[in-house]
Amino acid sequence: MKHLAPKEAYEYLKANPNAVLIDVRSEMEYLFVGHPKDALLIPWQDGEYFDINPDFLGHVRKASSVNRPVVLICRSGNRSKIAGEFLEQNGLAEVCNVVHGFEGDLDAQRRRGTVNGWRFEGLPWEQT
Repeated sequence: MKHLAPKEAYEYLKANPNAVLIDVRSEMEYLFVGHPKDALLIPWQDGEYFDINPDFLGHVRKASSVNRPVVLICRSGNRSKIAGEFLEQNGLAEVCNVVHGFEGDLDAQRRRGTVNGWRFEGLPWEQT
């Protein structure tokens, strides 16, 4: 798995128009915190108990049909790393993880979005 900083991931997506950007956060995070522009929502964990999504692999395979590269993003880069390892174990060949994720690492006050991450870097995002 490739590990890309947010700006590297953005450049990778521009250079590889067939790649698919998948946000693996929960639906609530995706909707209320915002998400990278054009990212598909396929939660790795979701629901009341934050269970592993039993349909995750199938949905990613469908989104990446014809062996499109997959770029995964989450809040901080941890869930997307685990989800990426799972995808590789199940046969996906070209998987990238966005380190620092959408919101980035915690700062000294335990807040996100002030140190690094997709939003911090000023990359395209939206809130729907």
